[in-house]
Amino acid sequence: MRALISVHDKTGLADFARTLAEAGVELLSTGGTARHLREAGLAVRDVADVTGAPEMLDGRVKTLHPAVHGGILARRDRPEHLAQLEAHGMAPIDLVVVNLYSFRETAADPRATPEDVIEQIDIGGVALLRAAAKNFAAVAVVCDPSDYAAVAASVRHGGAVPEPLRRQLAAKAFRHTADYDAAIAGWFHSGAGTESGATEGGAAPFLELRWPLATSLRYGENPHQAAALYRDPQCRETNLAAARQLQGKELSYNNILDGDGALETARDFLDFPEPVVVIVKHGNPCGIARGATVLEAYRRALECDPVSAFGGIIAITQGVDGDAAAEMAELFLEVVIAPSFTDAAREAFAKKKNLRLLETGAFTPKMPARQLRSITGGLLAMDRDLGHVTAQQLRAVTKAKPSEEDLAALLFSWRCAKWVKSNAIVYTDGMATVGIGAGQMSRVDSARFGAEKARKPLAGGYLASDAFFPFRDGIDAAAAHGVKAVIQPGGSMRDDEVIAAADEHGMVMVFTGMRHFRH
Repeated sequence: MRALISVHDKTGLADFARTLAEAGVELLSTGGTARHLREAGLAVRDVADVTGAPEMLDGRVKTLHPAVHGGILARRDRPEHLAQLEAHGMAPIDLVVVNLYSFRETAADPRATPEDVIEQIDIGGVALLRAAAKNFAAVAVVCDPSDYAAVAASVRHGGAVPEPLRRQLAAKAFRHTADYDAAIAGWFHSGAGTESGATEGGAAPFLELRWPLATSLRYGENPHQAAALYRDPQCRETNLAAARQLQGKELSYNNILDGDGALETARDFLDFPEPVVVIVKHGNPCGIARGATVLEAYRRALECDPVSAFGGIIAITQGVDGDAAAEMAELFLEVVIAPSFTDAAREAFAKKKNLRLLETGAFTPKMPARQLRSITGGLLAMDRDLGHVTAQQLRAVTKAKPSEEDLAALLFSWRCAKWVKSNAIVYTDGMATVGIGAGQMSRVDSARFGAEKARKPLAGGYLASDAFFPFRDGIDAAAAHGVKAVIQPGGSMRDDEVIAAADEHGMVMVFTGMRHFRH
């Protein structure tokens, strides 16, 4: 029995190869893999000795040779195939152990050049996997180190890998090469490595999703709906699917949706020096606040809507200490997400055994990406909303002009409104949300509901609207509550009327020139 071994990921390889060698399997290998096995004390024959040709072109050509592929592809049930091998001095290869270059990891590395990425496109490895998988009737193919144990046990006890396992391994190899090619095609379609950085029209002609299953969920939005979580293998930034669960029940479908919303909202405040706390319930923030400490920010966020916060999900931009955790633990919460938790914090939360505690590590900056949303019969894809405005980009359109303090408060308010479902009206005091009007069909209703939910006076505060005011009625409603300043995109056909209304009330109004619908 002969095994060809050529792997990029050498995890567990030496022990696996030693088991094969002890069972009398001849080991063939290439380059770095051969060196690795020899350093482990194993006898290895170089593939170049089998092919009679050296490795060429900086390692681009190693195994692309009839002596290799003939040995893999020859049908053992056809005497003429075996006769042809013998006539050309070739011998069968019964086991192929190959995993591929780290294309995805290199493509996701911002330091990698296009040349670096292209050199991680494996040619020989893919050809070996496909050849061995095609001839699974006689050849076992291993592309995942997690399969080493099963294959080693078969070889050790029976000398051959049984047909059901060979078929299973072949399916895995074809899936592996399909995923690999999809990643490569996606990189080219994205325009990565080109001057423009994008393909014509900005959209790839095909969308291929080959995401591994992360976990099956108990159910979806409702108990009669099956559900599962799949993981994006190319995501290298802070995300809920990669968070470490420290305690609590398994996450539900709704936990994951709201947890993602809370985490993404909190990460939008990564540039704020002080801690920011976000509380989310049923897809909408019900409190966002900043403070000198996590505890102070939490108290302010909770004050916005403590009734809705019951059973909510919290995300925090900084690590949680014992004092903050002890107070959070007094409220019924589903999930708490943070970069880290002190021992005292974990001890405080441990009293709530069902509470899910998710530790993400330090938040990473957001990266450009495509977001996907399913509809019946299709998928919608769009660029992630990374839009922000600075104080210098704001345009004061009223007679009353904002102070520096006003500008900072308005920008905080605008950042909050970005994460509230449209139509969104958010009232703040500059440090925390005070009233949130979310998801109404009419903007004036959002303004009214947000004011009605406020637990403290709105006078002297700020209002942010995710889109322009089509009529002056929203401004009149805000003025009735004493709102000092408004931030909105502008761009309505009736902007002049809206600005005139603000001037009548002596309000400050600034335009962002950017909309933040969230559906």
